[in-house]
Amino acid sequence: MTSQPNTGPDSAAPDMSPAEIQAVIDRILSKDTPARTEAPAAAESRPVLGKAQAISGPDAEHGNYDGDQQDLEERHARRRIGSLSTELEDVTEVEYRQLRLERVVLAGLWTEGTLADAENSLRELAALAETAGSEVLDGIVQRRAKPDPGTFLGSGKAQELKDIVMSTGADTVVVDAELAPSQRRSLEDIVKVKVIDRTALILDIFAQHAKSREGKAQVELAQLEYLLPRLRGWGDSMSRQAGGQVGGAGAGMGSRGPGETKIELDRRRIRTRMAKLRREIAAMKPARETKRANRRRNAVPSVAIAGYTNAGKSSLLNRLTDAGVLVENALFATLDPTVRKAETSDGLGYTLADTVGFVRSLPTQLVEAFRSTLEEVADADLILHVVDVSHPDPEGQIAAVRKVFSEVDARKVPEIIVLNKADAADPFVIERLKQREPRHVVVSARTGEGLPELLKAISDGIPRPSVKLELMIPYDRGDLLSKLHETDAEILSLDHGESGTRAVVMVREGFAAELDSFISND
Repeated sequence: MTSQPNTGPDSAAPDMSPAEIQAVIDRILSKDTPARTEAPAAAESRPVLGKAQAISGPDAEHGNYDGDQQDLEERHARRRIGSLSTELEDVTEVEYRQLRLERVVLAGLWTEGTLADAENSLRELAALAETAGSEVLDGIVQRRAKPDPGTFLGSGKAQELKDIVMSTGADTVVVDAELAPSQRRSLEDIVKVKVIDRTALILDIFAQHAKSREGKAQVELAQLEYLLPRLRGWGDSMSRQAGGQVGGAGAGMGSRGPGETKIELDRRRIRTRMAKLRREIAAMKPARETKRANRRRNAVPSVAIAGYTNAGKSSLLNRLTDAGVLVENALFATLDPTVRKAETSDGLGYTLADTVGFVRSLPTQLVEAFRSTLEEVADADLILHVVDVSHPDPEGQIAAVRKVFSEVDARKVPEIIVLNKADAADPFVIERLKQREPRHVVVSARTGEGLPELLKAISDGIPRPSVKLELMIPYDRGDLLSKLHETDAEILSLDHGESGTRAVVMVREGFAAELDSFISND
């Protein structure tokens, strides 16, 4: 009887030390085995569990540069309440019913790309639902070539979704796409609970977070544009008002005619309200244009901070200017634009504008309603495109933001890719993006890493004074010397003589005309 050589997986065991064996075991146990070992064929309809990974980072997310964050305290003072029934047992529960924490189930389709892309999209939807104040119970991703025209998921998968809703006790289904009105009605008839789509969810978040008068008007306009084709009548509400035989039988003389249905009345009222909102938003535009015109007249360079939602734009603005803008670890935490003054290291002034965040498949209604706000990006001299490099799909975020840039005519504006949250990101991902984006800066708004490099990139990227002058300024014109020390000029040298101050400066063309009489001929 001959012994066979040990060629199995344990053959190398005698050559490994106990520490090495333990390291291998720890590495295996630390892997996310369900996500890696499951075959794509088995993932045709599978649950996506766990807290949304689009919201990342520790709870201690504020520093001294973020200010008092009083707006955040006000927002958290109105928290939603869980474990409340939808059926009223006491009239005193009415005010709490509006704050009830909805329990939702997510549903999405995997039509293109990889399974990881589909799961990242559903995790982002879970983050949106949590930001809106919901509790995510379960989620499914279905492999399908294209959406079903009737129920989006197909009748079989819709029935499976109904079983999940019943077993979890959910009261809302959120679909990771924009549903046609007929698809939503058909899906609601099957699952027997409320069904909303991705667009309605984003609009709800915007409605919660809008604070300024203009922001509220823009969100309401977007919501009405979304609601108009989705109005539905219920029973008697579809009947005509005092028209035809109804008028002859009940309402008497003077009320006969074709009449108008209740749904037609609602549509007319919505169109009237939309027209009024458009007029109000148009009336607010001149004030913002006047401020922008003042900056252009004074030749103040403008820098816009733009990027995907929750990428750290407000945190970066607070770091650079101590603006104290609201910072929250949530999607679309801030909607209203904020403009702050800043200076380069050599004293050249510019403005920093924090804009609304973008998201994949941003509803067209929001792009149109917020077009006046997004003009801050299109009119900027430089864009700081903030990217969350700790996100599972930073390249997808960059593509989604640049798509919105194209829609608001901002693609020609110079752009610096700011790779934020470097302290929590994979170094290999950072290196991959650095190779992909030649004009980049790696920073961390939390720790301050890379901020000097970012400030230098801003200083090199903004328009600088281009006219060089040699001036002799008398001592009785100290106002001109003071103005040269402000944001309009770059002083190269100063020499105080007997008759005045000799200065070599770089100024902008508009200011150069004022200094023409002080040009030195020596």
